[in-house]
Amino acid sequence: MRELTLSKAVNEAIAEEMRRDPSIILMGEDVAEAGTPFKVLSGLVEEFGPERILDTPISEPGFTGIAVGAAMTGMRPIVDLMFGDFLFLVMDQLCNQAAKTHYMSGGKLSVPMVLRTNMGATRRSAAQHSQSLHALVAHIPGLKVAMPSSAYEAKGLLKSAIRDADPVVIFEDKLMYQDKAPVPEEEYLLPLGKAEILREGRDISFVATSSMRQVAEAAAARLAEDGVSAEIIDPRTIVPLDEETILASVRKTGRVIVIDEGHQSFGVTAEIAARIAEKAFYHLDAPVGRMGAMDVPIPFSPALEDLTVPTPERLVERAMASLRGEPVHGA
Repeated sequence: MRELTLSKAVNEAIAEEMRRDPSIILMGEDVAEAGTPFKVLSGLVEEFGPERILDTPISEPGFTGIAVGAAMTGMRPIVDLMFGDFLFLVMDQLCNQAAKTHYMSGGKLSVPMVLRTNMGATRRSAAQHSQSLHALVAHIPGLKVAMPSSAYEAKGLLKSAIRDADPVVIFEDKLMYQDKAPVPEEEYLLPLGKAEILREGRDISFVATSSMRQVAEAAAARLAEDGVSAEIIDPRTIVPLDEETILASVRKTGRVIVIDEGHQSFGVTAEIAARIAEKAFYHLDAPVGRMGAMDVPIPFSPALEDLTVPTPERLVERAMASLRGEPVHGA
């Protein structure tokens, strides 16, 4: 099977869907000739023209609001938000308008739009361009939230999101755009709300989102050298969340650590850990563990920034602590 970068997989998904459905448009800052600062959308404007690949002014609230209106009136817009940190600028349009329109119209209106953005630290982009803010929008009923962890997932989840009747927010990790993975040439879609078991195990479960998949896989390989068998679950989407796959894994292994790059407090690790504690408590042989980013602004200093997010080494340490029945918490 051919291999594509995550960047190329996203580009290919959008191109395929735009060829299939003329109601799909894409808008954002520097999305046309520039192809975004990460060059993810390069070449699309040459095929689809500036009427469907729309460079916008530097006004995130403005073009996101336009997308909401366009979605309500028959279009299927894709909004490209240059950095996930800019979500704060569009919270009213996204959370008060897109998320609530279907409910407040009694089901008469829908907002089939996709907001693509990114996440992730350790790119030396400082505090205002390095945040992982997926928990913010996951908190809002009416929004779906996807977090691909490979090129294969990025393409399959994006195509499903574009066809979905509800607003979907997709977070792509900035450091993964050049990572390659096998991607089929034939069309495929990945359902929103279905997790993947990346690795079977018997001793401990790792529930890992987005780039934390790579952290979990590296840690599992090192644990295997000591005879510890770790199972890895990639939720793929945190809204909807595939509880059953996660709970089945925990009931099998009896131990679990949830790993996510969002800030530790009030975030994804807390929510998943709470559901496990509520619904699989009597199957646990150790406290639920969780590892997130430190509750600090992301430093610019490389030496400091690298300390703020989970690493394979720290995950191995906490897995061994869990096997000893000790609490597991912290970044």
